[in-house]
Parts: sequence; C-alpha cells; structure tokens
Amino acid sequence: MATSSVSKGCFVFKPSFKKRKISVPVEDYFSKGKNESEDSKLRFETYHLLWQQMKSETEQLQEELNKNLFDSLIQFLQKSHSGFHNSNDWSCQIKLKEIPTAALILGVNVTDHDLIFRSLTEAIQNNVTPHVVALKAKDCPDIKHFLQKFVTQLTECCGNVKAKEEESVEVTQRKTNCSMDSLTAWYKAVTKTGPKMPSKKRITSSQWQSPPVVLILKDMESFSTKVLQDFIIISSQHLHEFPLILIFGIATSPIIIHRLLPHAVSSLLCIELFQSLSCKEHLTTILDKLLLTTQFPFKINEKVLQVLTNIFLYHDFSIQNFIKGLQLSLLEHFYSQPLSVLCCNLLEAKKRINFLSFNQCEHIRRLPSFRRYVEKQASEKQVALLTNERILKVETQSLLENLHVYHVNYFLVLRCLHNFTSSLPKYPLGRQIRELYCACLEKSIWDSEDYGSALQLLRMLAKDELMTILKKCVKVFNASSEKQLGGTAKKIEEFLAEFQNLDEAKEEEDASGSQSKGLQKTDLYHLQKSLLEMKELRRTSKKQTKFEILREKVVNFIDSLVREYLLPPETQPLHEVVYFSSAHSLREHLNAAPRITLHTALNNPYYYLKNEALKSEEGCIPNIAPDICIAYKLHLECSRLINLVDWSEAFATVVTAAEQMDGNASTSEERNEIIHARFVRAVSELELLGFIKPTKQKTDHVARLTWGGC
Repeated sequence: MATSSVSKGCFVFKPSFKKRKISVPVEDYFSKGKNESEDSKLRFETYHLLWQQMKSETEQLQEELNKNLFDSLIQFLQKSHSGFHNSNDWSCQIKLKEIPTAALILGVNVTDHDLIFRSLTEAIQNNVTPHVVALKAKDCPDIKHFLQKFVTQLTECCGNVKAKEEESVEVTQRKTNCSMDSLTAWYKAVTKTGPKMPSKKRITSSQWQSPPVVLILKDMESFSTKVLQDFIIISSQHLHEFPLILIFGIATSPIIIHRLLPHAVSSLLCIELFQSLSCKEHLTTILDKLLLTTQFPFKINEKVLQVLTNIFLYHDFSIQNFIKGLQLSLLEHFYSQPLSVLCCNLLEAKKRINFLSFNQCEHIRRLPSFRRYVEKQASEKQVALLTNERILKVETQSLLENLHVYHVNYFLVLRCLHNFTSSLPKYPLGRQIRELYCACLEKSIWDSEDYGSALQLLRMLAKDELMTILKKCVKVFNASSEKQLGGTAKKIEEFLAEFQNLDEAKEEEDASGSQSKGLQKTDLYHLQKSLLEMKELRRTSKKQTKFEILREKVVNFIDSLVREYLLPPETQPLHEVVYFSSAHSLREHLNAAPRITLHTALNNPYYYLKNEALKSEEGCIPNIAPDICIAYKLHLECSRLINLVDWSEAFATVVTAAEQMDGNASTSEERNEIIHARFVRAVSELELLGFIKPTKQKTDHVARLTWGGC
C-alpha cells in the first residue's frame, strides 16, 4: 500500500479484519508432548480438584491468621472516631488536633502486602466506614497528584453515586478542583444525605451520622517526604470538619516515620503500632495445614522442600510465592508422573486401581520402590505380581492403604517428637517443625549425631518439664481422628499417672537425713573429708531414684516410637505415586539464571531457535547466525579492552563469507555501509545487555565487563 505526501510522515493502516484467537482448553496444554497418555485428562482434573481444595484451605487459614490484627485495627478505628461526636469534651478537643494514625508493621515480604490490604479494606468497609482509600507512592509523585488520586478514589468508593450522565462532569470537576476545601464540602454533602449502604453490611458505620475517612498508604517508605508533610499539615487544619484516619503500611521499622517526618509534623499524628504475624510463623502454619496432614495426599521430598524454603528464607519471605511454588510442584508431579492419577482420596484411588490399563500396570512394575518390594517376596508371589494383573491390582490397593496408615502414624509421632525437642537448649533438631520434618525426610533421623545429643538432653529434663511435654503429646494423639496409635496415647497417660504418684518427699527426707548424719563435724578438715567420702559413695553406688528410672523409660519409649514410625518415605512401596522429587526442574523454573541463559542464547543460538543451519562445531562462528551472536563470540576472544576497528573488521570478515559466492551481491561500498550499520547495532545491543561499556582510556576502544564465558 503506497501513500504520497508533500512531507515525510508515518502512516498507520489498520487491518480490515481482526483475526479471532481460538481459545484452547487448559487440559489440552496439559496433555501435549511426550507425556500424553490415555489418562491425561483425568490427571488434570485430579490436579485441578486437589489444588482447589488446597487453595481454599490456605485462604481460610490466612483469614484466621489476620483476624486478630484486623480486629485490633477496627477497634482502634472505632475508638479514634468516637471523639468526633463528643467534641464538647476537653480531652476530645485535644485529640481533634491530632490525626489518628495506625502504623501497620507488615515485614519485608512486600509481595504479600497487596493481599493483606485488600482484605483489610474489605473488613473496614464492612465494619467501620465505606470511605476507604488506598494509595501507592508511584501514583503520588507530588501533592497535586496525591490529592487527585485521593479525591477520585474517595468519590468512587462512596455509595451515594449520582446518575451516570453526570459522571463525566464530576470527573472533570474533581481534577480541576482537588483540595481539602472541596473534600470537606463533598463530605458534608454526603453525610447530610447519608451514604447508601447494604443493610446486611456496614452496621457500625450506619449508626454514625459522619463515618470517618480512612486513607491507607501502602508503602510509606517510598512516599516523598515533602508530599507527606504537606498533606498531614493540610489535613490537620480540616480535621474538625473532615474526620481523617491514616494507616501507614511499613515494611521495615516504625523509626521510618520519624526519619521521613520532622517533629513539627509527627506531633500532629496520634500514632499506634500494630504488628502483623511473623513470616516464619506463617510459613510453619501453612506447612502444618498443607503438608503435615493426611487431608491432602500430595507430598514433597526433602530436596524440593529445601528449594522452596531456601527461596522463602533467603530471597523474599513471601508466603504467596511459596504457595505458588507448591502449586508448581503439584502441577509438575501430575504432568510428569503417569501414576499420579492415584494421588487422590484413598477410597477414590482404590476404585481407580480396578480400571488401570495394561500400560499403567507396567508403570507400577517399573517403580523402583515396587521392584524392591517384589524382591523381598517369595518366588511364587514375585511371579504372580509380575504376570497377573488382578493380583497386582489387589496388592496395589493394599500398599496404598499401608502408605496412608504410614502417613497417619508418621505425622503423629513427628509432632510428638517436636514437642520433646523444640524446647531443648541450642535446638539440636531445630526449633521449627519444618526443620525436624526435613531431617526426617532426608534419612533415618536416629542415625544422626543431633538426635543422640537430643536424647542426652531429654535424660536431664526436670519432672515439671516432662509432664508438660507429655500432656502436649496426649493432646496431639487425642486430636487425631485416626486410632492407629490409640495404645500409644494410653501408654503416655500411664506415664503421667506414675509421675503424679511419685513419692519424692520420702526420698528427700532420706537424702537430708544421710546428709545431716555425714556432716556432724564443723571444722574445715572433717567437712572436706566427709564431702569426698559422700561423693565417692555416690559414684560407686550410682543408685537411680524412681524419677530417674521413670524418665529413662519415657525417653526409651519415645526413641522406640521414632525408630518404628519415622522411617524415610523412600522405604515405603509406591511412594512415587504421592511424592514429588524433581527438585532440579523446580529450581529451573523458580531460580532464574539470566547470565547463563544469555550466554547460551548468544553463544549457541541453535539451543533456542532450533534452526539446523545454526548448528556448528565448538569454537566456530556460523556466518548466518544473528549479528549479536557473531559480535558476542568475537568479543569473547578479546582481552579487557576491545579495539572497535579490529572488532568491526573481524565482524565483516565473518558476515561476508556467505556473500562471496553470491553473484547478485550489491556494490562493495553499499555492502560495507550495511555491514557497518549491522555491527553498530550489535555493539549497541551488547552494551544494553551489560557485556561492554565505553571507556575514556582510549577513544576507539570499549571495555569488556564479563569473564569466564558467562
């Protein structure tokens, strides 16, 4: 299409029709590739159902964890606004000169803050006031934009919205007349008519004639100091007419308030601190509800759990990212493991086993854990399991049921052991249950030195400490709906009864009597002699008290439980059905390595482009490769400073190698100009990627910034 014009210009031609995109179902993506099988759709449906259950559990859990924080915040907002109605009181008049401010310490997990603020906004609107505005620093570079955003969101969130034909006029008026005076006039008009609120919600705010206006600053550290100072000073002068309450979202420390605001401005705020739940405690609760339970059959091994927790602890402290990593593990497990169709409820898994195909039965026989199990059986049973599908299915049902019972006992004993070891000095087996869980997943815990030192410390516990721990263990076993370890709970209760019935008073009297009998001499010589004799007598006799004997029984009993039930998952047949163990694939998706990826793309473009013409031997530079790849491989051969003239000549030599046999090639001068332009563009792209930079040492040189090939 050609266009003639007197002056040069840029013309845009819209296509005559828009090609409609064909939407592909998600399960089709799931079944593509080498992993396509007859049950791919069923596996996707199982994954989707299981993830929805886990997702709803995490959402409910997060609501429960934030409930205390939100309740205290709402109570603060209601108490702060109550003074606006009792303005005749002297103390309330003093308060009206200060803006009520809640400093919400959320921690450095910034990616989780949006979810918390959304839930907080909804809670405030349902319980306190419909006038809630949340602002970010990037939208408020100066006081003008700050007020514009404030006015726009405040008028939009109000329930008393006028007719649609007047909305455009209102928007223009808001943008041209954004000031605290206009906000005060708007607030008076709204409170006269009364905001329209649903009858079931916002009960508290409907009782007030003038509900407060809550302003949430999501990232206070990022706001400009001048913007905050100007807004606070202006708002404090209109506080008697415009009841404003501030909520500061703080990721670091409350000291940032005094660093951003001078004393003259911070004195206008009545600040109260609120601390959210620690990220580590939140993570422990998530693991406890999602992984340390038989409610969800899906599990991860020690390496995968280590990858997820390391990303959490050393990168972002984000619960949302941890949950997404767990979702990715679940998706990878169902995508890569053909037998993941059995990773569901035990009753449903038993039904599905009856309909397994021949290929799926062969997958079961190829599992390493099942092969080890078959090798331990008698020769006749080995033949039957390897040849008879009916016997194999019956045995698979039995093994899956045993795996379920194993998990029930495993988590009960794990919690019991954690109660014993979580309060020991220096925490030899970890302070959090996830640390103990990782150690038990990795290997037999009783073979480690930390376990031996933990048992030694347990043998020195006092009676009160032991009884407190045993009571916690009884609660753990009684809280479980499964009754596999019912005898264990009774045994622990018997230990508690024996501790309570110990007659230590008599032993103390005997000990005090023997001590008074041996210490009749008062001079120093005979006192030292008597003490040495008593020490030698105790060393030779070593007679244990009743308490020490009973304490030894308790420790030995816990040790026997650990050795019997805390076996590593790899020892269980068919553990591959429910355990995801591909930590390498998970690390590739979650741990980005941009330098290695860039080096691979520029050094070997065939790896990503899959063009057969780009295949070359190591060290060779194909002349049909992209220009940036040619320039990159040439720059790898240079030292710290690269001569641009030599680099350009080498680039031209490689590029023109393909054009020497081309009879239709353009003239030499035009070709050189084109090659020079291509070289300049390639060098600019390398500079943009950070491989080179200009240097003042030599004008026609550039400095190389990377070494070692990546």
